Amino acid sequence: MDRAETELIVGLDIGTTKVCAVVGEVDPEGQVKIVGIGDSESKGLRKGMVVNIEDTVRSIRQAVQAAGQMAGCDIRSVYVGIAGGHIMGINSHGVIAVQGNEVTPSDVDRVLEAARAVAIPSDREVIHTLPQEYIVDSQRGIVDPVGMAGVRLEVNVHIVTGAVSSAQNIIRSCNRSGLQVADIALESLASAKAVLTDEEREIGVALVDLGGGTSDIAIYENNAIKHTAVVPLGGSSLTNDIAFGLRTPTKSAEKIKLKYGCSLASMVEEDESIEVPSVGGRPPQKLSRRVLADICQPRMEEILHYVNKTLVASGCKDRIRAGVVLTGGASLIEGCQDLAEAIFDIPTRIGYPRNIGGLTDVVNNPKFSTAVGLLRYGAEQAVRGGFGGAEMLQPTAPTPQQAEQPEAQEGLFSRIVNTMKRWFQDIT
Repeated sequence: MDRAETELIVGLDIGTTKVCAVVGEVDPEGQVKIVGIGDSESKGLRKGMVVNIEDTVRSIRQAVQAAGQMAGCDIRSVYVGIAGGHIMGINSHGVIAVQGNEVTPSDVDRVLEAARAVAIPSDREVIHTLPQEYIVDSQRGIVDPVGMAGVRLEVNVHIVTGAVSSAQNIIRSCNRSGLQVADIALESLASAKAVLTDEEREIGVALVDLGGGTSDIAIYENNAIKHTAVVPLGGSSLTNDIAFGLRTPTKSAEKIKLKYGCSLASMVEEDESIEVPSVGGRPPQKLSRRVLADICQPRMEEILHYVNKTLVASGCKDRIRAGVVLTGGASLIEGCQDLAEAIFDIPTRIGYPRNIGGLTDVVNNPKFSTAVGLLRYGAEQAVRGGFGGAEMLQPTAPTPQQAEQPEAQEGLFSRIVNTMKRWFQDIT
């Protein structure tokens, strides 16, 4: 199949430790084939939030340029993720009287609007309104009530809110990089699209995305999102502990963590040793790998205990019958799955991107789950909106003057939020 018969979509994951861009070809049936990938070190974010736009712009440009060169295309538009400690989720309920004794799309819009009528601070915005179930005259568990007879329509929803400024800073960073933001998606929900199976979503599963600055949680049951949360700890905390404990530069600590790190000291042999770079031009030092494991295990235990407390506090842990799926870069640390299973006391697996073609060997890594999920999200948008309508690589990038105009930023943010609401109403 040639490019004339496919759509090119780009997913952009702007994380705390890395920025990753994935380019995929999407056929009219929605099948995704990875054709390009690029990543770069992220220097302008802290705990998922932009703290330095110029550094963020440089990181985005490097990742997008690498992905574009591999795919042989000029990237101009992206689907980007949003995450961070500012994300909050709450459950709400709406009820209305049905007009005409038959539920219409207008009634569905009204009941969702009623469910959204919750008090939120002025500096926050409703990002997603995710229907969990509709209820028509006390009949529960309805996925699509349109056309049903009834006089009373109710809906249970999960509402995700975020700081308006955080979303605008992401858009501004992309615009300064010469990119248009086609849409924004919550990163934990994007990761879920990449790694979870339909069966897991149906019987109940918790996705835990162990990122660099935060660990994002999304709980599904009956094919609907039940709970979202953010734990303000991630792999960067572990890297900092290693750098401090072994007296080594942060970049070296990151490499040591990925290559030799272990979440369970009992899994490390006593005679294993590693070479640790020193600072100030001093020669490298040789240390026992058990010393590294003794640093890693307490921090991983802290992160996973925090996640477990969040699962318990959600009230959904007893309904997670398919267990927990760990993904994100930190999930690859040796022993992470075993430690998590012991702490959660439920089955746990590592989630890899699935149901994709093309450069599968390149993206077959949990650290690419969010980027691949954003790509799948964009693919569904393209198919739903009419194949060939997205023109992901063709639009002209906004001028610097346009990117700097607050009115343009606000209008784009509102459009993205409205698009996200419609999409998540469709898939839940």
